[in-house]
Amino acid sequence: MRREAVLVMQVEAELSQRRACGLMGLYRATCRYRKRRSEDQQLRVRLRELAEARRRFGYRRLQILLKREGWQVNHKRVYRLYVEEKLSLRRKRGRKRSTVRQPLPAAVAANQVWSVDFMSDTLSSGRRFRTLNIVDDYTRECLAIEVDTSLGGMRVVRVLEELQRKRGLPRQIRSDNGPEFVSRAVDQWAYEQRLQWHTIQPGRPMENSYVESFNGRFRDECLNENWFSSLADAREKIEQWRQDYNELRPHSSLQYRTPAAFAAQSAASFEITGVGQGTSNAGPLPHAPIPATDRVMWGEQKPEKVSLSLD
Repeated sequence: MRREAVLVMQVEAELSQRRACGLMGLYRATCRYRKRRSEDQQLRVRLRELAEARRRFGYRRLQILLKREGWQVNHKRVYRLYVEEKLSLRRKRGRKRSTVRQPLPAAVAANQVWSVDFMSDTLSSGRRFRTLNIVDDYTRECLAIEVDTSLGGMRVVRVLEELQRKRGLPRQIRSDNGPEFVSRAVDQWAYEQRLQWHTIQPGRPMENSYVESFNGRFRDECLNENWFSSLADAREKIEQWRQDYNELRPHSSLQYRTPAAFAAQSAASFEITGVGQGTSNAGPLPHAPIPATDRVMWGEQKPEKVSLSLD
């Protein structure tokens, strides 16, 4: 507004720029300033395309994707365009309740603690199906998502045995008190494998926060965004999303690296230092419990921030 007033004074009163700026209390450099912002049209188009493809991504994750493509943009510029294009989506949050939170024992290496949980959704025909989600607490990798209309204790054991052949077993598996996890089949298998199976307290899902956080992303970015015509279609789309989650999706608690990249970097660090060897549960003797203190945060991993509703 004052710049316009200076211009009017120069034209109407025939004052010099110096005199007009002095009367208005405006620096001449400010009066002479011209915007040098580069054209944002191409960036706007690409940002809109990414937001349409990743509808549940915020501006920070979209900025990471733009930087991967070679765009030299900071988060402030991306946020400005993100708001101007009205790409933000409202998120429904449950009612917050005051709870006493206990810190979870922190895993210090990959393949040390896994978290498992069930979710459910429906096909286009109305038929319900369930998913068994398995997450590595340290690398945040989704190791498997088993999809079927019925998933009992024997099916849980079968999925874990398949993962055992691929990457070994962890020291500990954390789950809730669902009937599948406390079944005789799972209990007998865990005893034979000398595996610590930890069940959380009933009614306290925050004690299994890593997989609960993953469930929220899975529900928000995959189940709510896709229409499943059949069980085979659901398995295909969910597996594609799982691979995308591990290999392409930036994870905020890993400094916006992907879980696969963080796992590879952590494995390289362990090979160099010799730390983390023997974390598999394949040996003949049981492992010692994982300490709750003395955390070794390899790869500058940040703790997960989870807020859950018990509604």
